[in-house]
Amino acid sequence: MSPLPPVVVMLITSVVIFGALVGIIAYVTLLERKFAARMQSRIGPYRVGPHGLLQPIADGLKLMMKEHLVPDAADKGVFNLAPTVFLVPCFLIFASMPFAPGLGIADLNIGVLFFLAVSSMEIVGLFMAGWGSNNKYALISVMRAVNQIISYDLPLLMAALVPVMLAGSLKLSEIAAAQSGLWFIAYPVIGQLAFVAFIVAGVAAENRTPFDILEAESELIAGFRVEYSGMQFAFIQLGEYAHVMGTSFLGAALFLGAWAGPGPVWLGPLWFLLKALLVFLLFTWVRWSFLRIKVDQILSISWKLMLPLTLILLLATAVVIVMRSGAGV
Repeated sequence: MSPLPPVVVMLITSVVIFGALVGIIAYVTLLERKFAARMQSRIGPYRVGPHGLLQPIADGLKLMMKEHLVPDAADKGVFNLAPTVFLVPCFLIFASMPFAPGLGIADLNIGVLFFLAVSSMEIVGLFMAGWGSNNKYALISVMRAVNQIISYDLPLLMAALVPVMLAGSLKLSEIAAAQSGLWFIAYPVIGQLAFVAFIVAGVAAENRTPFDILEAESELIAGFRVEYSGMQFAFIQLGEYAHVMGTSFLGAALFLGAWAGPGPVWLGPLWFLLKALLVFLLFTWVRWSFLRIKVDQILSISWKLMLPLTLILLLATAVVIVMRSGAGV
């Protein structure tokens, strides 16, 4: 029996990975709600299924049954297309993510740059949603979002380049392999500072509290998604959580050794998932621990603090690499 063509293998792999990601992301919403509830001495979702385990399925069925409404004054073409344009890049970022050696869609030589470049394309869908809604609250929301995401994508890139420089490669599998002896988060001083910068910039780039000025329920209600309902609202929510999980996987790959862990090799994807969930819980912990800050403070933190510090960190990493190579290490 002849082996399947590479195109067919890639298609099957893509479908399997996509299905697994949708299931993981659905239950990540439950994890966040449970985690936030425990932080606030509550129980969280508990009624649907044992310990609330069927809550994501109930939420999905409820959204599928909701009526799809389009405002009369909206730009209907842009309005209806925006959720899909927003959702596609949020899942496309996983295309360059190897979940174990040989397990992935495309382990690109420029995997880190591909990830960061594609993830920033969510701005297009955000702006389409705000503009197409013809709603002043939605428009203010996307203007804030574009401003903030662009501001914090730069520090996020600088923090991500530290492991890239330490590994000497942009390929995520090679970065993971370079951490076989020492995870980059444990690299003296540089690793810890880069990881903290990655978490702070990641929280801001994901528009999560204390950087959630694009929504800010007290003033902009639901922000750019205020006019959406039914499955279009579900697409936006799914895209947001997919983007957060993608960033969590990237953090685990860059700093926590990706699939490295005790036990047999086949446990690698499970270790990778657990590490990504740990990064996700760090994002969640920050979200539910701090108060929202003002837009001028958000931009000041980015341009006056995060960007200069990450540039200095990159320079320090280059100095350490040169000194290490000169010492023959």
